Amino acid sequence: MITEAGTNTLDDAHSATSWKAILAGTVVAVALTLLVVTFGVGVGFSVVSPWADQGVSSTTFTIAAGVFLIVVAMIPSTIGGYIAGRLRSRWQTVHEHERHFRDSAHGLVVWALAMVVIAGFLSGPMTRILSGAGAAAASAAAKSAPTDIYVDQLLRTDPAQGGTATAAPTTPTTPTATGGQFAAGNRAEISRILAPSMIKGGTVSDPDKAYLAKVVAARSGIPQAQAEQRVNEVINEAKSAADAARKSAAKFSLWLVASMLAGALAASVAAIEGGSLRNREWYLTK
Repeated sequence: MITEAGTNTLDDAHSATSWKAILAGTVVAVALTLLVVTFGVGVGFSVVSPWADQGVSSTTFTIAAGVFLIVVAMIPSTIGGYIAGRLRSRWQTVHEHERHFRDSAHGLVVWALAMVVIAGFLSGPMTRILSGAGAAAASAAAKSAPTDIYVDQLLRTDPAQGGTATAAPTTPTTPTATGGQFAAGNRAEISRILAPSMIKGGTVSDPDKAYLAKVVAARSGIPQAQAEQRVNEVINEAKSAADAARKSAAKFSLWLVASMLAGALAASVAAIEGGSLRNREWYLTK
C-alpha cells in the first residue's frame, strides 16, 4: 500500500462511494424499520379503546402517532447511517472536510435507498402490519362505498312500520319501496348525488335535494317536510365527515414529511460520526 505524503492509498484510489457499506446500512435500516413499526402498532392498539373512559384521547393519539413516525424514521436511519460510515474505506489522505461531506452523502444515500425499498417492495407487508388487529374492520369497510352510511341514514325506516313505506303514487320522480327492499341502482344513484357534497366546494343542487326528499318520503313513509330536513342533515353530516378526513390526511402528510426529513438528517449525522471513528485510531492505547 502506498503511504507517502501527497499520494493516495489503495483505499483512496477507488471510488468515493462505498456501495458495499451503503447496502449494508440500507439492509439494517429496512429491517429495523419493520421491527419498530411492528412494535409501535402493538403499543398503539394497547392504548386505544372504543370505550369513552378508557384509552387515550384522539388528540393525544394523533400527536403520539406523529411522534412515532419520527421515531420510526430516525432510529433505523441513525443505525443504518452509522454502519455505512463505519464500514466504508478509511480515506486516509482525504481532507477532513471532504470526508465529512462523503460520510454525510453516504448516510443520505442509505436513507434514500431504504425509503425506495420500503415504498417499492415492502408496501404490502407494511400495510398488513399497520392494519394489524383492524384487518377485519378494514375488510368490512372495503366492501362498502364511503357514501353508503349516508344512504342508509336517508332511507332508514321506522321498525314499527315493518320496513314498509306508506302508500305513495308511483311516478318516475317518486321511487317507492317494494317489500321493504330498495333497488341497488337507486342506492347507487343516491350515492352519486351525495358524492359532490363531500368534495371541497361541492354541493347538492336544489333539484337534487328535492328529488332526494321525495325518495326519502316514499321509502321511509315520513312527511315531505321531515324528509327535506333529513336530507339537509345528512348532507351537512357528510360534509363535516369529509372535512374531518381532509384535515386528518393533511396532518398525517405533514407528520410524514417531518419524519422523512428527520430520518435523512439522522442518517447523515450518524454516518459522519461512524466515518470519523473509522478514520481515528481511537482503539489504540497510548
